[in-house]
Amino acid sequence: MSDVATELEAFVGRYLDAYPRLVDPFDPQWRSPCETGDPFKAADGTDVIAWRPLRRTFADDFAGLENALDVPIHEDIKAFYGSFWSGGLEATAPEGHVSLILLWNPADAQRLVENLIGHALAKRKARAPLTIFFACTEPDSDLFLSLDNTSGEVVVEAPGAKSVRVVAPSLTVFLRGLVPAVPGMHPERRMLSVF
Repeated sequence: MSDVATELEAFVGRYLDAYPRLVDPFDPQWRSPCETGDPFKAADGTDVIAWRPLRRTFADDFAGLENALDVPIHEDIKAFYGSFWSGGLEATAPEGHVSLILLWNPADAQRLVENLIGHALAKRKARAPLTIFFACTEPDSDLFLSLDNTSGEVVVEAPGAKSVRVVAPSLTVFLRGLVPAVPGMHPERRMLSVF
């Protein structure tokens, strides 16, 4: 197991210790291997499903991206996205809030690659180094976190622009410093009242 996969697994363990009950809106057209049990009604009447991050056999979800860009993708980002089926996980980093982007299902992996191709083309147009995004920052911010594909450094950046600054020398170091934060702040989610 890579150092990134080990640190992500450790963070997932800390996250589940702090927040053992994770739920998301239920979408019968967007199922995940990490869903547990049957859908049920939340206090507000919406259908929800419980889930837990699920370890998966490492898969190279980036072969299509590497072929499209004719560039190898950094092994750390492959390990990050290839380790779990999961909804996004919230954390506090030394510089603020982070929403880790993880893969919900195989279709999500394909959607990620399509988004990363667009991201890579925007980086080329801006004459900026290739980065691979893996987390959002504050919910109302355009800034996000990426891995510099050449150096392996974690950087903060804005869409279509050069990196703003380096925040960690590696993804391993970055993940090691995360503290679990309350679920529900991920940009693709809303807070749910389950009880």
